[in-house]
Amino acid sequence: MKTYDLIVIGSGAGGLTAAFTALGFGKKVLVVEKDRPGGECTWSGCVPSKALINRAKAVHTARQFADIQPDTASILAEVREVSESVYEEETPEVIEKAGADYVNGYARFTDAHTIDVDGQAFRGRKFMLATGSSPMVPPIPGLDTVDYLTNENVFQQERLPGSIIVLGGGAIGMELAQAMNRLGTEVTVVEMMPEILSREEPEFAQLIREKLAAEGVRFELGTKAVGVERTDAGVVLKTDRDGESGALNAERILLALGRSANAGGMGLEAINVKIEKGLVVNKHLQTTRKHIYACGDVAGPYLLSHMANYQGKIAAMNAILPIKRSVNYTDVAWSTFTDPEFARAGLTEQEARDQHGDAIRVYQYDFAKLDRAKTKSGDMGRIKLITRRNGKVLGAHIIGERAGELIAEVQVMKTLNLNFAKLQGVIHPYPTYADSLRQISQQVLLDNIFQHPLVRFVRNLTKRSEPEASKA
Repeated sequence: MKTYDLIVIGSGAGGLTAAFTALGFGKKVLVVEKDRPGGECTWSGCVPSKALINRAKAVHTARQFADIQPDTASILAEVREVSESVYEEETPEVIEKAGADYVNGYARFTDAHTIDVDGQAFRGRKFMLATGSSPMVPPIPGLDTVDYLTNENVFQQERLPGSIIVLGGGAIGMELAQAMNRLGTEVTVVEMMPEILSREEPEFAQLIREKLAAEGVRFELGTKAVGVERTDAGVVLKTDRDGESGALNAERILLALGRSANAGGMGLEAINVKIEKGLVVNKHLQTTRKHIYACGDVAGPYLLSHMANYQGKIAAMNAILPIKRSVNYTDVAWSTFTDPEFARAGLTEQEARDQHGDAIRVYQYDFAKLDRAKTKSGDMGRIKLITRRNGKVLGAHIIGERAGELIAEVQVMKTLNLNFAKLQGVIHPYPTYADSLRQISQQVLLDNIFQHPLVRFVRNLTKRSEPEASKA
């Protein structure tokens, strides 16, 4: 039986990062994967969804100049080719060339240090669980009688359907709803909450919904799905809104209701690894068995590929090095790749007020004032920046072209605990979207000056002397 310094179960963003990190320290590593390396990001998440979004945007732009009827079969084939091209850097051969052993199959613990993979036994000093997550399937009566879609099979279709019901108003639902609508599918979004993207700044979520609605996406908000029936034409979704029954018809239904951690089926309970919604981990990403670590979606709390990468590096170093590092979720950022994009770093305004009371500043900037945006018809955008009274960033929210890139500049300032006013001294190319951040930083600088104790003293002194001057 072979013994490894680290056995990594799962080869998505977190698992591959953990494996390559351990290899970089000269450790003996085994990677176990039940499917193909790459995980959700390569095959059913970030990569194919952005490929579909980009093609849908191209069609949407082209329709301004001509009547375009996209071939969705060809488009979906191109999307799958993009995933295959990314996979070329993640194949078993690439993993083995880097120095790891690779085994394809299902891993199950037979004791705390041994796993069985389809009849083969492997022993590990340390383990990394990076098994990811799966689409959440709700217990809606009749749902199991229809061929529903999730992000795991939506890109495998031969063509896009003529009509579809998207169940869920989160990031995945919004990205796919807009893309499919732009490619000719009639889309209806059903969301239980009163607004889409319920975790985000309300006015930004509203802007995205209004943009999608203007393009033709139909929204049923505050609406609960209570039943599904199969019909000759596709499916009918039975709904309830404030006690009033309804029915929606479409060719297909797409579930976009969140994710469930892939923590079962590995025999973890038998070796006392605690599972709740996902694996229970401490600040060092150790499970309740200290030699077994976890990263990515199966560990949570943020089900994002870049967070899996972040956790994978820390967890791997903790597993192989004597000094333990702690995860820090203070500076988390993410993007939703609708058009326009939405990006967020840190707290919402309400969260900031709940934590800091009135000791905050809120800055608003509209792209209507931005020269770069003026050069492109219909190029809307908005920024909300939330800082402490001293100008340090608490949160930022950006909707607009390349918001995902813009938020990175804010994220640098926030993570390095820099006063946002310092950004005004950085030369930004003109005309760019990033210049909007420089302009906001100038206002932060002015407020910093006006809040300085000496300046406040002089201003108050001046105000008190003004009546005397008027009498003279």
